[in-house]
Amino acid sequence: MSQWPIGVFTSVDAGLGVRLDVVEELKIPTVQIHAPHQETRTEQTAKDFLQKCKNAGIEVTCVFGGFEGESYASIAETVKTVGLVPQETRAARAQEMKEIADFAKLLGVQTVALHIGFVPEDRNGDDYKGLLEVTRDLLDYIKKNGQQLNLETGQETADHLLEFISDVDRDNLFINFDPANMILYGTGDPIEALKKVGHLVRSIHCKDGTWAPEGERGTAWGCEVALGQGDVGMETYLRTLKEIGYTGPLTIEREIPEDRDQQKADVGAAVSLLEELRSKIL
Repeated sequence: MSQWPIGVFTSVDAGLGVRLDVVEELKIPTVQIHAPHQETRTEQTAKDFLQKCKNAGIEVTCVFGGFEGESYASIAETVKTVGLVPQETRAARAQEMKEIADFAKLLGVQTVALHIGFVPEDRNGDDYKGLLEVTRDLLDYIKKNGQQLNLETGQETADHLLEFISDVDRDNLFINFDPANMILYGTGDPIEALKKVGHLVRSIHCKDGTWAPEGERGTAWGCEVALGQGDVGMETYLRTLKEIGYTGPLTIEREIPEDRDQQKADVGAAVSLLEELRSKIL
């Protein structure tokens, strides 16, 4: 794979990913995918999807987990419902994440990823220790598959994310860096954060956003926008990726509903922007 191939977030049959036929039309060579629904996480589904990707010249680089009951309606709802943090769903979701990793193995993909949720602040508390335990168990399981887990940024500060990864103490835990999420959640300047966590970044999203009003950051959402139209600063972002030695895919994530024409327009513009910046920087 060449340095910084363009990628996009898509799905088999779940999530807000860009349609695969749009990916094919735009000749994008790599994808991260949202894991399919449980009933379609089968060997045949994997075989069929891989054939489609092969026909289109697409490589799958990462499989993302997501769970029933997660809600991003507000930051408060996200705290309560997302990832492995909520105690009432933690065990079942950890088991499902193992099944997603097994599906990723059927695809020949060595990287799985997820939003783990809002990691508790109290590192001595039972909730935090329980999250450590379930994360270690998941990592030990997927290591047997020859896989690593990338945690997506945004719901913690860079410092707290580093603390958590250090406390988990496993060598197959890394970061999927999403700069817009730092802005959307109000958890810190994305460029400063990238410099702090860069040694652990193994996959990234190219996504843009604007800050919530001053006083509301961390309690009200910022706004996700088309690439290059937000507050991330794409040229600075890519230059920082070069500084930290990141050479993997530049995976576009555009969180818009199932509107094919809008997806193609926004993702096509993002591809053009990234290709222009890539040729300027590399």
